[in-house]
Order: sequence, then C-alpha cells, then structure tokens
Amino acid sequence: MRYVYLIFIFLVISAVSILGFRGAKKTAPPLEVFDDMDRMPKYMPQGESGFFADGRTDRLPVENTVARGTYHEDEYMQTGKLGTEFGNSMPAEIEVNHAFIDRGEERYNIYCAVCHGLAGNGDSMTKKYGMLVVADLTQPNFVNYPDGQLYDVITNGKGLMYSYADKLSVEDRWAVVLYLRALQRAANGSADDLTPAKREELGL
Repeated sequence: MRYVYLIFIFLVISAVSILGFRGAKKTAPPLEVFDDMDRMPKYMPQGESGFFADGRTDRLPVENTVARGTYHEDEYMQTGKLGTEFGNSMPAEIEVNHAFIDRGEERYNIYCAVCHGLAGNGDSMTKKYGMLVVADLTQPNFVNYPDGQLYDVITNGKGLMYSYADKLSVEDRWAVVLYLRALQRAANGSADDLTPAKREELGL
C-alpha cells in the first residue's frame, strides 16, 4: 500500500512539473510536443527572396494575363464601346436566347426594379416613399441609348445612380440590358409590330 501512495505522489509531482499550475504565469516558453507548424518557414507578402533574380517573393502576372471571368479593358464586352463610341449590339460572346433574357429579368428585379419599377417606367417603391427623381427607362431618350451606353450606365452609374459593377458580373450587366430592351419594346410596341397572322388572331 505504501508503494501505491509513493507512485501516486510521484505522478502528481511529475504532472505538476510538466503541465504547471492551471492559470499560473511563467516567462519560459511552453513545452511543445507538436508545434502544429506554428513557426513553419514561409514568405511574407512583399517580402524578399534570394531565389528570384529580382529579389521579390511576389511574382508579377504574365504579360497580357486576363483574370478568369474578366475581359481586356479595351474589349467591347467589358466597356460597351467600339473605339470611342458606344456600340449598339450585344457582344459577339453573348448568346441571345430566352435563358439569357430570363437571367436579365432576375437580375433586374433584384437590383433595378426597386428604383425603376418592374416595368421600367419609374413606378417603384422608392418613388412612393419620396424619391422623386426616378428615370423612366421606357421613354424615347433611353430607348435611343445604344446598348453599350446602357451597359456603361450600369457599370459606372449616372447621376444619383451608383455603379453596379460590384454587384453584377459583366455577363449579368448585358443580360439586364437585353431585358430592359424587352421592357422598352413592351411599353412602346404597337399592333404594327405583330405579324399579320398574330394580328388576325387577336382580331386587330
């Protein structure tokens, strides 16, 4: 029995010696069995490196590199411009179909309808709550905007409207332009826009 007590006392002293008292402060570094790579050698951002000839750890992208999902700054898809003038067509990279228009409707209803209204005519919640200056996008001046100019307004903003470039991808901005054209066509259309068969079907 005496040996049991001796072993117990030895284990307690050993545990206290190794682990220390809970909450006690000490200046010596802790005993580490596994360092969990806390002090793993690594390069810091904008640090120096003897491996590369220029002495920098950060590497410059390859010349003319374009980030995935983006476009060159001077491309029509990115700017909406052909040279210095706004273009009036969808970019060649865009496949115009019902799915793309539906995408434009979804993005428009999320980001644009709150000010410009679901029909694009400015009859919106913000106007009802006191925002008097809301553009009616179905008016002739906006109908006459080239497609590239509408894209530019979405990208860079205009007047009281801020840029939506941080919320809408390049493709989504063009989708909104396409859907806005559909809203404008619906607001300003006439029976003359219908085929003869459709006019006859509607009794016009």
